[in-house]
Amino acid sequence: MTKKGSIFKILVEYFKAHPVAVIGWIWVGIIPLLGSFCLVSEYALVETIPLQRFMDHALLTIALSCILGLALLPTTLTALACGFFWGWTAFPDLLIAYILANGIGYALGKMLNADFLALVYARNPELEKELQSRIERPSGLVFFIRISPVIPFAISNFLFASLKIPFLSIIRYGVPGMLPRTFLAFATGMVANSFLGAKESLNHPVQWIILIFLLILSVGGIYYSWKKTKP
Repeated sequence: MTKKGSIFKILVEYFKAHPVAVIGWIWVGIIPLLGSFCLVSEYALVETIPLQRFMDHALLTIALSCILGLALLPTTLTALACGFFWGWTAFPDLLIAYILANGIGYALGKMLNADFLALVYARNPELEKELQSRIERPSGLVFFIRISPVIPFAISNFLFASLKIPFLSIIRYGVPGMLPRTFLAFATGMVANSFLGAKESLNHPVQWIILIFLLILSVGGIYYSWKKTKP
């Protein structure tokens, strides 16, 4: 209980001294939801976007990178929309955009939470050895956090940046972790007859069974990875 209390005090102290960081965390938690409402209400505009020339693909990749990196839309709905509106021809664009969005989100998280770890270590020196051993071997932790259906992409970017996990490790282990959920949403969009129908089909029992399986897998994987890298 004492340990939890001390961590809570550290967070309060940190956020009091870093109001911009508070705005950043609120942004990545709320804005994707608002973006979802906007997309659902104005999805007809997306139908007008062509995807035939190389320049079309380049512009779409850049746009998706900014949208995901700045947490304007959740990754699941973005993958669903790409699958529905453009099909397989947009899948490479989406994957490249994910990688670029990682960089944008990580850079913002690192900038807003630059001295978070320093404060944690100063207040709880015993945590430094515990965390550093995981940061030095982040493969399982990154992979299973990314595969989790309950940890949003933007929030995990901020989390990785705050813990100073190397960016290349996030790409190497995080991108494979995102593929199951991405492919599921993308394929759901491809086979749907309407965009709203595709969104509603995400609540299908089969979808929930898959998501529950991924949740159990992620929780078990995170726990195992945390214990495995115990110093």
